[in-house]
Amino acid sequence: MRLIPVLDLKDGVVVHAQRGQRASYQPINSPLSPSANVYAVIDAFLQLHDFSVIYIADLNAITQQGDNQALIHAVLQHYPFITFWLDAGYQSPSLAFAGVSNYRAVLGSECCTAKQLLATKNALLSLDFSSDNQPLGEAQLFDDSHLWSEQVIIMTLARVGSDIGVDSEKLRFYQQNYPQTEFIAAGGVRNKADLQQLKAIGINSVLVASALHTKAISKADLTNL
Repeated sequence: MRLIPVLDLKDGVVVHAQRGQRASYQPINSPLSPSANVYAVIDAFLQLHDFSVIYIADLNAITQQGDNQALIHAVLQHYPFITFWLDAGYQSPSLAFAGVSNYRAVLGSECCTAKQLLATKNALLSLDFSSDNQPLGEAQLFDDSHLWSEQVIIMTLARVGSDIGVDSEKLRFYQQNYPQTEFIAAGGVRNKADLQQLKAIGINSVLVASALHTKAISKADLTNL
């Protein structure tokens, strides 16, 4: 099982994402990291485990209210040994991040079209579902698996930062109907039991934030996983 920590950036600080209600997200203040400074949060993650991949969502860019590109560029330079998966809406990072290569663009279905996905080299697709569990974006992105990357994130915003667990029914559907694709779960992981539930249905990679911040998933759990 591979865990990928998530950083949600808004107005230059790390915020606590909850159920996709982005306007109300507040700066992180958790048992893992009382500071919302991005470097403090990354260092706290690395104290738990030697993560090689970290996911960053630039919420300003996603909602078209500015961006955090300068900060993210600095982060990429500061941690050259980490590959960052970067969701910045449909904004190509290639111009802003000159001189660094330790990132992979994530294109969420809520922000991109099929044409844009095909035009972005090595992009990782995220199939996004709204806070009321409806597909966000073009139907073609959800229906035409030929468009997909080898790995696809299933992002259930209604479960993000909640305490209701993962959407195992949706994940099982995709896993069973598209066995050639590696699906990555996002949203709802509360503890080690949820990780075991995901593994039982064939999901071996997961994005996680809240369970790391609350220490519901511990350093020992990560070592065992």
